[in-house]
Amino acid sequence: MSLNDSVTLTEQYYSAEDAVLVLEDGQIYVGRPYGAHGETFGEIVFATAMTGYQETLTDPSYDRQIVVQTFPHIGDTGVNTEDPESSKIWVSGYVVREPSPVVSNWRAQGSLDEELVRQGIVGISDIDTRKLVRHLRSAGVMRAGIFSGKALLSEAGTLVPPAALLARVGEQPPMAGANLSAEVSTQEHYVIEPTGDFAGKEPVATVAALDLGIKSMTPHRLAERGCRVVVMPMQSTFADIEAVGATGVFFSNGPGDPAAADDTVALLRQVLDARIPFFGICFGNQILGRALGFGTYKLKFGHRGVNQPVKDLTTGKVEVTAHNHGFAVDAPIGEPVLAPYQDGKYGRVRVSHIDLNDNVVEGLECLDIPAFSVQYHPEAAAGPHDASYLFDRFVDRMRQTATTQAQA
Repeated sequence: MSLNDSVTLTEQYYSAEDAVLVLEDGQIYVGRPYGAHGETFGEIVFATAMTGYQETLTDPSYDRQIVVQTFPHIGDTGVNTEDPESSKIWVSGYVVREPSPVVSNWRAQGSLDEELVRQGIVGISDIDTRKLVRHLRSAGVMRAGIFSGKALLSEAGTLVPPAALLARVGEQPPMAGANLSAEVSTQEHYVIEPTGDFAGKEPVATVAALDLGIKSMTPHRLAERGCRVVVMPMQSTFADIEAVGATGVFFSNGPGDPAAADDTVALLRQVLDARIPFFGICFGNQILGRALGFGTYKLKFGHRGVNQPVKDLTTGKVEVTAHNHGFAVDAPIGEPVLAPYQDGKYGRVRVSHIDLNDNVVEGLECLDIPAFSVQYHPEAAAGPHDASYLFDRFVDRMRQTATTQAQA
């Protein structure tokens, strides 16, 4: 088969030495095994970044997702122990066109293929990822499975037919309605102390960071600005937040459907009621949207990459930003409105940022309480640093609130 071919359910061009990618709608791609052999399932999505594959693979927001890299050559720089954004690879499967046959980077400590095998990540290579991504942009993301090795063989040693592989994919749960934060959150709280110029000094603020799938770079961005960051399990209560003396609360990125995160929304409302400064990113933005009374919805194929243009509606500035989300907040763009929850209990709110590709809401700002959020990843791991000012804004909000409370 050539890279431009895909088979149908009535055809069986694959052998036991191949890897087979099966989409929920019946499309099948045959390539070579990459990483571990076996079978895996998940929602198939695509990421457009040209660099940063280690950060992508270890982002907990990709829990239960099969990631397709649009950049054709993957693995050139190998892997190291400095770039991962968490303690493990979270993607459920990996799809690339052409793995690098060599590793060439002074920081490399091994190959990507070896790391995928070590962590048991089933992948597929040597398929036409451009054709696959064009299909996903048209049809939308969907459930999929990757099969290789023994997963392609029946108990009798014969090849499993395509229809049987498709049936396995259809048995998997969809992403809509999935509440996944508990799968990726820390089980114990831990503390990141101020670093850099602030190391060893009294913290300028104490941030309770709710781990909904947090990337390791995020608390470090706050620590660089003098914050003590207490990273907390997603099951934490408002009493837990009070107990650490939080002068600000942060909700992280994470996987799953925000419509299923009722307990997390309820916790945030307690934070808003207490008027503690709040900052949320990605999943945290969706949770703020829900807490304010707005709805959320699933995007057709989502935003995943490090090159998304976002406009700040306050300044008119356009930022190039890093994204990883398949859901979005349904809020009106334009003039400020009263937050719908309990007849405007939280006052006025406005959409602060939009994506210039599709006008998706990329930020919310409350005008009467100290809370704001963005849908993208200002920690820039991997990605551009255009949005790093948001961490400064959060620190300023915490300082202003502390000053106001001291004067009251």
